[in-house]
Amino acid sequence: MPTVRIGISGWTYPPWRGVFYPPGLAHRKELAYAAGQLSSIEVNGSFYALQRPESYQSWRAETPEDFVFSVKAGRFITHMKKLREVEVPVATFLASGLLALGPKLGPILWQLPPNLGFDERRMDDFFALLPTSTVAAAAMAAGHDERIEGRAFTTTDADRPVLHAVEVRHDTFTSARFLETARRHGIAVVTADTAGKWPVIEEATAPFRYVRLHGDRELYVSGYDDAALDRWAEKVRAWSESGDVYVYFDNDAKVRAPVDAMGLMQRLGVSPGG
Repeated sequence: MPTVRIGISGWTYPPWRGVFYPPGLAHRKELAYAAGQLSSIEVNGSFYALQRPESYQSWRAETPEDFVFSVKAGRFITHMKKLREVEVPVATFLASGLLALGPKLGPILWQLPPNLGFDERRMDDFFALLPTSTVAAAAMAAGHDERIEGRAFTTTDADRPVLHAVEVRHDTFTSARFLETARRHGIAVVTADTAGKWPVIEEATAPFRYVRLHGDRELYVSGYDDAALDRWAEKVRAWSESGDVYVYFDNDAKVRAPVDAMGLMQRLGVSPGG
């Protein structure tokens, strides 16, 4: 049976303390608390800097057995290198600790910058580079650079599929050629609600769906009212008939993300922890 997982992008937000997080809750216990309310979390600190294996190991230990993390790939690859000549950077990212999540490793998210348009050759080459199993990821991770020498994690305890999703932010990606390129490689094109700022793509390009909800009317700020959550619940319910669905709320500025995530979970009958 397909699984629906609903959660938030990140969990360390000072304004959430005393609002979503109970007053007085130790900061080190925030992940465990959030994981007890939601069914998945998107790691976004990995977008800004390489994390350490011990961090991923700790996150795995602090969450329920059937919990799943998605991991946002580093902006060095997507925003600075713009996907060109990135074999070693991708290997380094993979070696930074993702595989330490074991069975809790969900999709890897590749968010592209708004100034990067569609180039078929660039996307085809990048998608072909991405490993589709943990064994392949471990082998690729062995080619990491010297920045993480001595702290690389390049092994896996089992051979599992590795899923990839790409979030685009340029109108040229609405082309049929891009969707076909993603479909050929089994890469999920993210359905992103960005308050009308960037394209919304709802076509299926992989056996799973990845959805990011950044704000209904104002990017990263506005929440989703009952009617909006009802609409998204209807979409997710339909998509789940043909595969797993991962949904993450990224409207964190006014502590709406966890509230909206739990509202959507309730509508879909999704339980915390997975």
